[in-house]
Amino acid sequence: MRVDLFDFDLPESFIAKEPIEKRDEAKLLLVPELQNKKVKDLVDILPQNSLIVFNNTKVIPARLFGNAKDRIFEVTLHKNIALNSWLAFIKNSKKLSEGDKIVFGDGILNAVVKSKHGESGVELLFDKSGVEFFELLHRIGTLPLPPYLKREATEKDFDDYQTVYASVEGAVAAPTAGLHFTNELLDKIKVKGIDSVELTLHVGAGTFQPVKVEDTKDHKMHSEYVLITEEVANKINEAKKAGKKIIAVGTTVLRSLESAVDENGFIKPFAKETDIFITPPYVFKSVDYLLTNFHLPKSTLFMLVCAFAGMEEMKQAYEFAKKNNYRFYSYGDASLLKRKDN
Repeated sequence: MRVDLFDFDLPESFIAKEPIEKRDEAKLLLVPELQNKKVKDLVDILPQNSLIVFNNTKVIPARLFGNAKDRIFEVTLHKNIALNSWLAFIKNSKKLSEGDKIVFGDGILNAVVKSKHGESGVELLFDKSGVEFFELLHRIGTLPLPPYLKREATEKDFDDYQTVYASVEGAVAAPTAGLHFTNELLDKIKVKGIDSVELTLHVGAGTFQPVKVEDTKDHKMHSEYVLITEEVANKINEAKKAGKKIIAVGTTVLRSLESAVDENGFIKPFAKETDIFITPPYVFKSVDYLLTNFHLPKSTLFMLVCAFAGMEEMKQAYEFAKKNNYRFYSYGDASLLKRKDN
């Protein structure tokens, strides 16, 4: 499909630069009904016979400043590809060569440029790994906020840009639909009798990369690691057999489940990379509802929601959202989409 079909006008004033004070007070747009609600209303909106699927990935302080060749380089880790090996985006990376050493935090962490991969960035081989590596990141790294926020991360962002249920470190971007949940809302949902499970997709910086081609068939999707355990797959499949509605919290959950679903609509255990790229037309097999934020024009995420809920429905929903002063992107408001069956 032509990429320009997914374009729409979005003045910068609609981009949320900060989150609202209480997460579940964010606006919630029901689609296709075009009804204004709040996220805290989910406890009343979601059917009791449903199962919610969350992404428990945790954002790491992946932005570092290191010294090499007597100059400072800004390094943003975006993908762990081996025990102590990471792909990173490095500003002015052309000035680095294979074998160059980069020193971080006065030498408490060091890396060697192993190879260069064009648009995928630079492969760095660190001298630390595992728990020790992540402990050092928390000492010397900063949070890699989305580039469109156009500001530096603050201490407050370390809490704001993390879901309350985040537990598995590895993401360099938050699964933003989940940012709307509070522990209080989760408790209320549980009391109502709605069950939940968690999978892991470590969101990479590729989620922010623009689509530069004119046709979707020419776009190369970034890959991300997904883990769906046998226990989680079984629980989702049991819910499906019982006629329960499956609710994905975020596009990362939806992409994970569609990567692991079989032709009969059941989920298989999954522990590998996915580069699934979903555009209209697409037949979804895994999910009935999608909770998601409002996305960029011509982005892969807007293409995905158009495939899920209908292109015309989503364009109408976004125009409705602008007229009703919804806030867009990572720190913005949310929408609950009902799957449009083809």
